Amino acid sequence: MPEEEAIMQRGLEAFAELGYDRASARELARRLGVSHNFINDRYGAKAAFWRAVMDAALGAQLAGLPQVDPSADDAEYLRRAITGFYRSAVDTPLIGRIFVDELSQDTERLEYLYERYIAPTLQPMMAAIERLVASERMTPISMDVLFFAVIPPVAGMLDTPLARRLGRPANFSSEQLTATAETLAAVVVNGLLATGAGGCPGA
Repeated sequence: MPEEEAIMQRGLEAFAELGYDRASARELARRLGVSHNFINDRYGAKAAFWRAVMDAALGAQLAGLPQVDPSADDAEYLRRAITGFYRSAVDTPLIGRIFVDELSQDTERLEYLYERYIAPTLQPMMAAIERLVASERMTPISMDVLFFAVIPPVAGMLDTPLARRLGRPANFSSEQLTATAETLAAVVVNGLLATGAGGCPGA
């Protein structure tokens, strides 16, 4: 019997490659190296196994986001939060693939991701943004605009075949990918802050 950590990793790989619908309980069991009824016996259903996989993959990522420091500058918090999110995406590209698949479907799985992970990730950023707006360092921005400004670029950053066509070298190292994540974060954050009064960060 594989260790729980191995089960979660293989489950993540299967859902990322196949998508939820094509990842049958039998196919999951084959990839996990367990009996065909293992998923139902251990987790109760494929949906419960999917939630367990997401919790294992995203729980640590959510816990690793910087905490809001009331004494810190909100713009700096926003910069650290988005940079940390992109660095995590580099370290866990399989999650990005699952998100691309799940965010296009109105399902209970999307609701689960939203309630457990998306909203808790965005809400501290929105609180910081509201204070930046109040101090006239940013113009108002809704949560949906914040989401589409921050999240979708991850898919482009991790889409290696497309990135190569756009000029990324084939032997791109993990260090270079991390640097790309930091550059992308800077572009996004600077763009958000540039909407302040006078069009300049800190205005």
